[in-house]
Amino acid sequence: MNHVVLIGRLVRDPELRFIAGSGRAVANFTMAVDKGMSKDKKAELQAQGKPTADFIRIVVWGKTAELCADYLNKGSQVAVNGSINTGQYKTPNGETRYTTDVVARNVEFIGGRNSNKQLGLSDDLSMGGIDTSDFQSIEDDDDIPF
Repeated sequence: MNHVVLIGRLVRDPELRFIAGSGRAVANFTMAVDKGMSKDKKAELQAQGKPTADFIRIVVWGKTAELCADYLNKGSQVAVNGSINTGQYKTPNGETRYTTDVVARNVEFIGGRNSNKQLGLSDDLSMGGIDTSDFQSIEDDDDIPF
């Protein structure tokens, strides 16, 4: 079984192109996927200048490719469901290069770096233009179990 599910953020805007002859859309982008380690280990690796995320190339076809190009940009958070595709090619110098990509079957837009602004919310999570002057503040109550 070849199945992969990833959640991460785009490291640059998707690149959309159309296949000559068929006109089929294909988009490519790279996701940064956090390695999922403790805060201490992450801080240690960052201090050493080592990566704390994996950078994975994604290939998307058809209408989904067009939607990704239209609505995603650098920093957008997505969930990708697909399969791993490996390949190889020869460089003009005769060297063999190996590739690993995820071919996406499904891409879910789950957020983005500007998602609060798109929803009408500012970065401080204010109520987006709603008058809050009539709201009463809630006093700190240690009896609340959460």
